[in-house]
Amino acid sequence: MFTDPPVRFVGIENFARLFSERDFSQFFGNTLFLMMGIPFGVAGSLAAAVLLSQTLRGGRGWTWVLATLGLIAGAGALAVAGAGTTATLILLTGIAGLILIGGASGGRTAYRTLFYFPHFTAGVATFLLWKKLYSPHTGPVNAVLTPALKRVADTVGGLPAWVMQSGPWLCVVLMAVIVWFGARRLRRLWRDGDIGWLSLSLGTVFLCWPACVAPAWAPRFAAGAPAAVIAVIAASLVLRAMLRPRDYTCAADEGLGHGIIVCGGLMVIEFILLGLGTVCYHLPAMSTEGLAAPEWLTDFYWAKPSMMIMGLWAAIGSNNMLLYLAGLSNVPTELYEAADIDGASPLQRFWHVTWPQLAPITFLILIMSVIHGLQGGFAMARTMTRGGPAGATTTLSYFVYREGFETGRLGYASAVAWALFALVFIVTLFNWRFGNRYVND
Repeated sequence: MFTDPPVRFVGIENFARLFSERDFSQFFGNTLFLMMGIPFGVAGSLAAAVLLSQTLRGGRGWTWVLATLGLIAGAGALAVAGAGTTATLILLTGIAGLILIGGASGGRTAYRTLFYFPHFTAGVATFLLWKKLYSPHTGPVNAVLTPALKRVADTVGGLPAWVMQSGPWLCVVLMAVIVWFGARRLRRLWRDGDIGWLSLSLGTVFLCWPACVAPAWAPRFAAGAPAAVIAVIAASLVLRAMLRPRDYTCAADEGLGHGIIVCGGLMVIEFILLGLGTVCYHLPAMSTEGLAAPEWLTDFYWAKPSMMIMGLWAAIGSNNMLLYLAGLSNVPTELYEAADIDGASPLQRFWHVTWPQLAPITFLILIMSVIHGLQGGFAMARTMTRGGPAGATTTLSYFVYREGFETGRLGYASAVAWALFALVFIVTLFNWRFGNRYVND
């Protein structure tokens, strides 16, 4: 590679190859899969910011801090003496205790510092640390999971068959409740003129998609067909509401944020329930063979979830938390006082006061997170997996590097980079089109 042939014009040959080969679609799918962790990261940042905005000082606790330091020193001595996994567990427990007790002693300032501290750590160092944690044979993660999975297998083996068989149906019932709740809310918003037909259509698709794909996604999942029936009924009710005249009209894209964010969040919860139902269906057969801890980064199916877990840990204490803390400090206290006078519960205060006031910050965080998700993943894949196993963790940014600087196909790498630019530009156009209006509303 990197020879010096004469440069020739190939027209759109690289772009035609881009959309005809399987690699681009697979790596684009990997990028989108990793981006599914964005809602969890945003929710975690918001939860951390809400907790850290409270008064958390618990008085003097230096005695407990010193005791925790002594525990850590003792665990370190055991590790040096060869105690192995036991010392590691004691050490992790001691560090967690130091964080909790030290934060309670120092107040929310100490907690904010502790939460934000991982953001200062170099990315490569963090990736190497998590790679060691995920080690299948020597990592502390599997050291904790292995005995726990053995107990789970023993417990499942001793349960009656009907208990595990009812698990999928329970998940379907919960999915039905979520779909019904979302459909009723969409119908009410449509009737009151708070959302347009475009927002209603997108919200309905997001709401009903998991249940519709349940039979195809898990063909042995006996409750998949009823879930699809529930989705069809809910979609029919929403469609019936669209055909009726309503009290107030609005633009087609009115309430688009609600249709995407809220219904998208419900869609993620439905997929989680669908996955839990599938696990309950297969768990008795799996427990008879013994439940083994995952191989994490070396397993094709666990590599991307492993990176998503690490990304969630990093996102909770990131700049998003600081943005939410700044937004919470700017919420007018008069609104909370009015809510208290009206007898609002803490959940109602958050949903009707805090969440609407944080809408501009949430929109900014989502847009920037999507752009970063499309562009990111290079350092993580390069350091932890080199894009493997079998391309399971290769993102578009790492694909550009691999084609351009490992293989030497600079023209093809440029085509991938232009496709990535087009995706980011579409997200930017969405921000220009809808950002100012929804932020001002």
